[in-house]
Amino acid sequence: MAIPYHHFNLVTSEKPDMEMLFPSPVVLTQDELKRIAAYKAVEMVESGMVVGLGTGSTAKHAVDRIGELLHQGKLKNIIGIPTSTKTHEQALSLGIPLSDLDSHPVLDIAIDGADEIDPNLNLVKGRGGSLLREKMVEGVCKKFVVIVDESKLVKYIGGSGLAMPVEIVPFCWKFTAKRLQELFEYAGCVAKLRTFAISNGMENGGLPFVTDNGNYVVDLYFKRDIGDLKAASDAILRLAGVVEHGMFLDMATTVIVAGDLGVTIKNKIIK
Repeated sequence: MAIPYHHFNLVTSEKPDMEMLFPSPVVLTQDELKRIAAYKAVEMVESGMVVGLGTGSTAKHAVDRIGELLHQGKLKNIIGIPTSTKTHEQALSLGIPLSDLDSHPVLDIAIDGADEIDPNLNLVKGRGGSLLREKMVEGVCKKFVVIVDESKLVKYIGGSGLAMPVEIVPFCWKFTAKRLQELFEYAGCVAKLRTFAISNGMENGGLPFVTDNGNYVVDLYFKRDIGDLKAASDAILRLAGVVEHGMFLDMATTVIVAGDLGVTIKNKIIK
């Protein structure tokens, strides 16, 4: 059930890059908080825009909302650019007109979730396996709005202890995974091939997860801070066999965080 916005009072904090919405005393589930953040992000979408449609449990709410507003006639002439096959199918089912980057190389806005956000608004994305297409779409939008619940906030990239994904070609994947692990040995890195939860006698107990692009994903788990993110990004991309990684550095322009105290909106500070 959608949470009506009239439960919230808008308050602007002292910092110009921050807004907070304080809710009435109602206990909300994590999914309801995600929906509130997603609906708030969709308020930034205007008729006539080309919109990047994200992938994942939080972004799904945003896509649903755009479809709903189109059906109601409150949004018109929207063109969506999906970031995965799953989102493509969802958008089609909602009647959202779709296109691609060949026809629309610059987007007005993209809305998507994230798996981690550090204090500088750097992201980890791709635990759903769509990191390459997400980065292609969200890297060419004028505004990139990220919607998360507060559990995704970390002190540093990798700080959750969960995966930082790297999309790689299937050829000699063990060789590439070993090189990735060695690259971050100083951070206690463990590299694991992502698999489907299907036991078939393989060493890791399941078939390799295959992305929409026909590639594999190696998940990197860090025990310590990896340090300079730009240097880490460059080092990963220099490895032959790597297609893309899940660090989205200096890309988010707005982050909407849903939590127990309400919804916080933080905008990127232009230096």
